[in-house]
Amino acid sequence: MTDLRQSYSVRLNDGHFMPVLGFGTYAPDHTPKSQAAEATKVAIDVGFRHIDSAYLYQNEEEVGQAIWEKIADGTVKREDIFYTTKLWATFLRPELVRPALESSLKKLGLDYVDLFIIHVPFAMKAGEELLPKNASGEIILETVDLCDTWEALEKCKDAGLTKSIGVSNFNHKLLELILNKPGLKYKPTCNQVECHPYLNQSKLLEFCKSKDIVLVAYSALGSQRDPQWVDPDSPHLLEEPILKSIAKKHSRSPGQVALRYQLQRGVVVLAKSFSEKRIKENFQIFDFELTPEDMKATDGLNRNLRYDKLQFAANHPYFPFSEEY
Repeated sequence: MTDLRQSYSVRLNDGHFMPVLGFGTYAPDHTPKSQAAEATKVAIDVGFRHIDSAYLYQNEEEVGQAIWEKIADGTVKREDIFYTTKLWATFLRPELVRPALESSLKKLGLDYVDLFIIHVPFAMKAGEELLPKNASGEIILETVDLCDTWEALEKCKDAGLTKSIGVSNFNHKLLELILNKPGLKYKPTCNQVECHPYLNQSKLLEFCKSKDIVLVAYSALGSQRDPQWVDPDSPHLLEEPILKSIAKKHSRSPGQVALRYQLQRGVVVLAKSFSEKRIKENFQIFDFELTPEDMKATDGLNRNLRYDKLQFAANHPYFPFSEEY
């Protein structure tokens, strides 16, 4: 298979390359973890080289196994794959950062990841519980200085455990906190945030571009609407009439239009599906182009609609969504 790496990749501020289209592996708890393995193999078969997972997703054994099977059968080499994992909120204390990454590496059977990012800026009570809760069922948060966490990520990069480091769910103020840190060794390469036509993040995108930070879009097709995180009454992006009419004009699906929209704005985009048909469809976005009118119409859909509000952390000093961007 042709090496899609350079042609469909963006150069990060540390010199490494990130494929502009990634495969997302998150699934709600009721989905069997084995589906993540099967879907990842299909994704690699159809051409995805950027795979996005996280400690939180509890599927890294399965995703790692899928990657190794595709290496074993000659479909890819390790260096063809760009793999992202994320530091969960219970491990933001600096002394917990490297052990958390090593734990992911062990599950994956890899000796390095391509990208290691801080999943959310606010810390939760340290320990083995993914979502530590008090007696009344509220998530227990704590405050950890993000600059200390960042220094620990820099050390992971220096140790060769990850090629690149970045952040997720940060607003521009939190990005500035890191960028202005005394003695900063490496800038964040990227900021992975919810981004789609209903929440197009144009101000944050402009800010990130000005700092040579890549914006990576999650929930780019709307959202999986996991009731644990998302209001079931929120509108369905892919039912949007304007996206449907643009799609019809190009003989494409609304999902392909939503993904292509991001590529043309210089956003790296993640597409999550566990259906073979849609995984294939989501990769077919390099052979058509949206017109300036299509882009403008899609921009016009923005309504600052956030599917994943992380409302439980609203009182935390690092809560990212109280700022405009």
